[in-house]
Formats: sequence, structure tokens, C-alpha cells
Amino acid sequence: MTTKKSDSATKVQVRITVSNVTSDLNFESALGAAAIQSAVNSALKSGETLTLEDIRGRIIMVPADKIGFVEIGEQTDRRVGFGAQ
Repeated sequence: MTTKKSDSATKVQVRITVSNVTSDLNFESALGAAAIQSAVNSALKSGETLTLEDIRGRIIMVPADKIGFVEIGEQTDRRVGFGAQ
């Protein structure tokens, strides 16, 4: 069994909260953190809909005035075992 380190290195975890909605939008994107940050800033400044694509090709659209906050993080390897910290 092989794992593709290069694929996991390019994925970015994104979490978006939407005003008046109890659940968050959580997805992985192939875009880099800087590109996502730029798209969010652009949507907030212009007031237009934030449009992002996840790693499966699905489109996520959120109206700019409904964005609570956006959390962008590089995906980290999960550690398993007694010594995991």
C-alpha cells in the first residue's frame, strides 16, 4: 500500500461558518492557503458570493454578507499510538 505524500501536501482544510446556520462548512481544497485567503478577501471587499471548489470538484458558494469566519489550515498527518502528541 502506497500513499501519495505529494497529494496530501497540497490539500488545505477549510472551515467556514455561516451566519444564522448552526453547522459549519468543512471541506478540503486543492487551492493553497494564500489563494483561499485572497478569494475570501476579494468576496468580502466586493460583497459578492465567495465561490470555492473542494478536492472532489464540488462548488461551495457562500454569500459574502453571511460569512461568519473562515479558518484555513494546512492538513497535518494524524498520529496514532501511545506516543502521539
